[in-house]
Amino acid sequence: MNDYGELLDETTVRFERLLPGPIERVWSYLTESDKRAQWLCGGDVETIADGHVDMHFHNVSLSSAEDIPRPEKYKDMPEKMSFEGKVIRCEPPRVLEHTWEFDDESSLVCYELTAEGDKVRLVLTHRRLDSKDTVLSVSGGWHTHLNLLVDVLEGSQPRPFYKMQQQFVSEYEERLGLNPVTGDGA
Repeated sequence: MNDYGELLDETTVRFERLLPGPIERVWSYLTESDKRAQWLCGGDVETIADGHVDMHFHNVSLSSAEDIPRPEKYKDMPEKMSFEGKVIRCEPPRVLEHTWEFDDESSLVCYELTAEGDKVRLVLTHRRLDSKDTVLSVSGGWHTHLNLLVDVLEGSQPRPFYKMQQQFVSEYEERLGLNPVTGDGA
């Protein structure tokens, strides 16, 4: 297992990570707003089928003093962005699947947790990505956010957010053969 996301098809990327357990602790970092905000985004998650999901991103707050300034490509984006979704499947503490609504598009995120001794295997699958550029952005973004989750769960100082994100978007561009400007294959 490596930390890089795998492209399952042209609209789906999957990540696997082995995290410090126990499984209930990892589940809390997926579903509790204050804990999720430490690595991804704040916002409430109703952990029932058809429940509402609020995602309030403030990536600047995930950045540290050692980080680079906010990259130029994100300068025109608001510092805080919010998205909504609906819980499709919830089987605490093993499966959380929800939609991710953006404009007229709706992608699907599934977190699957499996206990492995004192560790927890997380399989994160993000489906229905609408373009190659979105696949590239989502791949770099998830890799960065999952690294922060590892740091938080291990009690380590979180790595610099924007430095990681910029590095991983470049690496995924090469790994997936995508051009971030046009969305065309390289």
